[in-house]
Amino acid sequence: MAITAAMVKELRDSTGAGMMDAKKALTETDGDMDAAVDWLRTKGLAKAAKKSGRTAAEGLVAVKVDGGKGVAVEVNSETDFVAKNADFQGMVAGVAGAALGVSDIEALKAADMGGKTVEATITDAVATIGENMSVRRMATLEGATVVSYVHNAAADGMGKIGVLVALTGDEAFGKQVAMHIAATNPASLDEASLDPAVVEKEKQIQIDIARESGKPEQVIEKMIVGRMKKFMAEVTLLGQAFVINPDLTVAAAAKEAGAEITGYVRLEVGEGIEKKEEDFAAEVAKTAAGG
Repeated sequence: MAITAAMVKELRDSTGAGMMDAKKALTETDGDMDAAVDWLRTKGLAKAAKKSGRTAAEGLVAVKVDGGKGVAVEVNSETDFVAKNADFQGMVAGVAGAALGVSDIEALKAADMGGKTVEATITDAVATIGENMSVRRMATLEGATVVSYVHNAAADGMGKIGVLVALTGDEAFGKQVAMHIAATNPASLDEASLDPAVVEKEKQIQIDIARESGKPEQVIEKMIVGRMKKFMAEVTLLGQAFVINPDLTVAAAAKEAGAEITGYVRLEVGEGIEKKEEDFAAEVAKTAAGG
């Protein structure tokens, strides 16, 4: 696979690695971006290997809570301009309201919304506004108490990041946890609910890093225990340092507040969608040339 300058730049931006190291990593992994990040980490060349989903599609995430049930829905548009439109925001609020009565995305598309299905409402909006839109995702959460939080709110109950937290205990504490989740984007609630494949992959990377240092196997085994403990503290909600009080983990803060966190949902607009980068100057030149 041909390694382009854009690929090298993307890898450098996400890892802080040098240009030649980034190019070598991509060459060694045949252009696989995730594998290249892992290669750099193994060689100790990645300063900040962040592989978060690139936010590309525009739109809004809306959250609604009714008693012990909460829903979060993502409705995409092509431009942020449309996402700021009051009519679009009203439609998204309606979609979120309809989501309270269903359990999955297909049922949501078929749900009634003012005499039309949600899907038909979206189709009509596309024809009116002239921009592609879609209901991309929805998630539900139930618990003794469910609280919601929206980061970068564009209107009431909707913005770029929507969070739901289910807990027993104080609602105000739940709101603080929701803000924490918006900021840190944990991979799972706790170690038991973390994808085993993610754990195994990280463990193998840490083993490879340790072996690169030339240390004996018995020393490596002890190193891995410590490094995996640190990894769990970074990626699990209950293990993370609480942003409101970094001296406590979220688990410790919950205990202090007399609360138990039973689940959470976090949706961010465009998460995991790759955006096609447009070269505006090239586009203008192409148009001028009649291309």
